[in-house]
Amino acid sequence: MAVLSIDAGTTGVTALLIDEQSNVLSRGYQEFPQHFPQAGWVEHDLDEIWSATCAATSQVLSATPDKSRIRAVGVTNQRETLAIWSRKTGTSPRRAIVWQDRRTADICQRLSNLGLDEKIAKSTGLRLDPYFTGSKALWLAENEPATWGELASAYNQHSDVVIGTIDSYLISRMSAGQAHVTDATNASRTLLFDLKSGRWSDELLEIFQVPRAALPEIVPSFGKCGQTDSNAFLGLSLPIAGIAGDQQAALVGQAGLNAGDSKCTYGTGSFILTNTGKEIVYSNAGLLTTVALGLPNSSLTYALEGAVFVTGSAVQWLRDGLGLINKASDIEKLAAEVSSSDGVVFVPALTGLGAPHWDAYARGTIVGITRGTTKSHLALATLEAIAFQVRDVVDLMANEAHAASPPKTSPSRTSPKEPPLKVDGGAAANDLLMQIQADILQRDVIRSAVLESTGMGAAYLAGLGVGVWQDFSQVKEAWKSSGTFAPIVNREDDYRFWLEAVNRSKNWARQN
Repeated sequence: MAVLSIDAGTTGVTALLIDEQSNVLSRGYQEFPQHFPQAGWVEHDLDEIWSATCAATSQVLSATPDKSRIRAVGVTNQRETLAIWSRKTGTSPRRAIVWQDRRTADICQRLSNLGLDEKIAKSTGLRLDPYFTGSKALWLAENEPATWGELASAYNQHSDVVIGTIDSYLISRMSAGQAHVTDATNASRTLLFDLKSGRWSDELLEIFQVPRAALPEIVPSFGKCGQTDSNAFLGLSLPIAGIAGDQQAALVGQAGLNAGDSKCTYGTGSFILTNTGKEIVYSNAGLLTTVALGLPNSSLTYALEGAVFVTGSAVQWLRDGLGLINKASDIEKLAAEVSSSDGVVFVPALTGLGAPHWDAYARGTIVGITRGTTKSHLALATLEAIAFQVRDVVDLMANEAHAASPPKTSPSRTSPKEPPLKVDGGAAANDLLMQIQADILQRDVIRSAVLESTGMGAAYLAGLGVGVWQDFSQVKEAWKSSGTFAPIVNREDDYRFWLEAVNRSKNWARQN
């Protein structure tokens, strides 16, 4: 038996075929273009995402002689990105607005000025920030009335145009338009979903001017919710049996299924989640409250989350924007050429700052440059920036989840040890980054044996949905580590410099 997993990320799509022993039998990957119509705007062409999905899946199928062993497909995806498409044709009237896009900063400020912050935070666990889907929908309603009018006409059944996140779009394409669904992990990232009721909120739909009829049905995160159409999806006729947003899927892939379990995924951004079980824990200091999993009995489990918007994409910027490296993995060798960043600090606020700062107007800042600064110093400063941003969130998470915070001043760690941080994602393969992370956190960092934990989580969910794995205990037994990084040196002074540089990056776009 095997499960096909589709992981539609921000810059590319990964397909995995995973057997019942949790072995990755084959994998495929295909990048797709990023579109930047204006400064601070980020868009994706849905056809390009679908083409990348088919290309990555075809790579897996070409390496799979016996396709009959594939029992189900699971989908995980970049969250918060707003997509609009025709269920009948799969075409879209416009490109998707990506979670990184900051065009709605003024809309969020306007809603905040109306006093809606507390209402929205209490209902959704989120905050008024361009990161989330709802403000993107309101922007379209106000700025592209023709597009939004076509969507709104679905009320009168004059249009088959619908709205959703990338999971809904892919499932619609896979099923030839038969299934228009999402799960609670994705719905909880839209600013349109009520955490307590587990449903779309009529009050929030009115605020963001979203027609309910155009939204997907919310289904459990595992269990059959649709069927792929063989004519639409590479000859495959499989139950679609698992759905989760990428970070919740990574929590499942790291076997973070119990209250108190935590993980950090290093992708385009970095995301730290702590499972809080059946308890909705609201943050007082900038973390998000979100759904960890939607269960087949319609109950929900919850999580606290801290989001770092730019980590892996900062490395991509060094590659594509500055041409300092040829491929992302080159950064480790380049950074290792110097023993320190020599005072250079990089704040990669290329799309604003997430937790705990939440400044949509912050912009990328590099301080400490001298005539002696080299590209190696900038490469090392980029890795340090990734680790510093994670430290920001982990410190906050420890307090908000009522766990012990990491020590702030002791030069070394002795017993009792802080809980280790489980890590995954592409950048977790970088040994230098993982050691820097352990030093900055002053706690052990445990790397997953399978770095594609998002895809592994989607596979686990689909497998649970069709009986490949019987229960959560089998998933926990299957998880494996590829090694532990223990702290070697203390980096507290460096962290203080980092915080000073962050302060200098804030509010920059508004000032200029």
